[in-house]
Amino acid sequence: MKSTGLDDTIVALATALGEAGIHIIRLSGPQSKEILDRCFEPHNSVRWLNNESHTLHLGWFRQGDQRIDQVLVGRMHAPHSYTGEDVYEINCHGGAWVAQSIIQSCIREGARLAEPGEFTKRAFLNGKLDLVQAEAVIDLISARTRAAADQALTQLSGRLSEEILALRDNILEILAFIEASIDFPEDDVESLDWTALKGRLEDALRLAGELLLGSKSGRIVREGLTTVIVGRPNVGKSSLLNALLQEERAIVTDVPGTTRDEIREFVSLGGILLQLIDTAGIRESADPVEQMGIRRSWEALDRADLILLVVDAGVPLNVDEREVLRQYGERVLVLLNKIDLHPQSAVRSTEVPGVCIPFSVVRHEGFDALEAEIRRLVFNEHLDSARPLLSNVRQIAALEGSAESLKNALSALEAGYPWDILSIDVRRALQEVSEITGHNVQKSLLEVIFSRFCIGK
Repeated sequence: MKSTGLDDTIVALATALGEAGIHIIRLSGPQSKEILDRCFEPHNSVRWLNNESHTLHLGWFRQGDQRIDQVLVGRMHAPHSYTGEDVYEINCHGGAWVAQSIIQSCIREGARLAEPGEFTKRAFLNGKLDLVQAEAVIDLISARTRAAADQALTQLSGRLSEEILALRDNILEILAFIEASIDFPEDDVESLDWTALKGRLEDALRLAGELLLGSKSGRIVREGLTTVIVGRPNVGKSSLLNALLQEERAIVTDVPGTTRDEIREFVSLGGILLQLIDTAGIRESADPVEQMGIRRSWEALDRADLILLVVDAGVPLNVDEREVLRQYGERVLVLLNKIDLHPQSAVRSTEVPGVCIPFSVVRHEGFDALEAEIRRLVFNEHLDSARPLLSNVRQIAALEGSAESLKNALSALEAGYPWDILSIDVRRALQEVSEITGHNVQKSLLEVIFSRFCIGK
């Protein structure tokens, strides 16, 4: 993203490209009104000239003497708008030519085309949003499940920012007390003794730890859970995939080795987005093509967040199934499939380590238990699924860095180092936590963050 100021006016299509019932064109900046005064012919000119904020106006959009379209213009005055500037939203008919003609007219009158994420960037720079809320905007746009949308809305509301700011204030107070004690040792300045300082650092670490506790869950809700379906041939892996997707995505036959390569699909289960990967059946094979598929199956297991090991409820575990359980342990859920064929064999669950779910793809039994177990894994008993959660890599890395700096400061204190030494770590902790909300963020990082947005947002 190029370096731009806030003294120019930007315009962009805020709806998706292509034909639609309507398009919305967003215009933001100090020259917005002057541009529309030259291009917009309101049906009620008196009401338009009253210049009231948060009003809608019907009229013709013109390019010189030529009418382009009959439009509805929404007007929002600074600072009570999304960007904090004067914003006009032009609702036109949804043809590509109409929208592009209106945008080009605005550009001829002095606006410029907005860059990706520039409207939200201006909202951040004008204090309408902090960086956590700004990143929540793109998460909300890209959310594929209700849980992901709810998480983004919670972040957009500012609840997560409040918790991070509480931690930042805590660290800021610690640094102020340390530096006051260093700079004014003989003056009557409130200072901390060793025990009180240790308690403050421990409190800050506790707050950071509570925020990080839910970061893995937050990332999974936002990005999805990489879920590998694995098992021996003909055990029901592809049938499980088709049942979860509610469509015939994978070929199901009685012939072993039908699945030769990975099949990847997304599905929401219990509000959690799963990236399902159906793999080749794991077994010994002389077929070189099948061998490649089996090798890829083992490679997929290494990358998985969750492994669904499908076994036949009436057949003892083989060497490969036991190896999956041995290597991947807590990441494995065992589905004892085909209980409709072996109703008495469900007791085999006591022979299999870890979590076992009696299952029948044919009768659609066990799916509710699978959904509940996945939610338990994502939102464990120590975590409230309604609380605001850190969710993206940048935020998590910054908080982990802040927590590590606090640990170093606490270790330095306990080792008897001078307070001016441990203040270096406290200052670093403050800098890292401030990067999360944007209180201390480099311009280059802003460009990276907002470049991920679509044009018009």
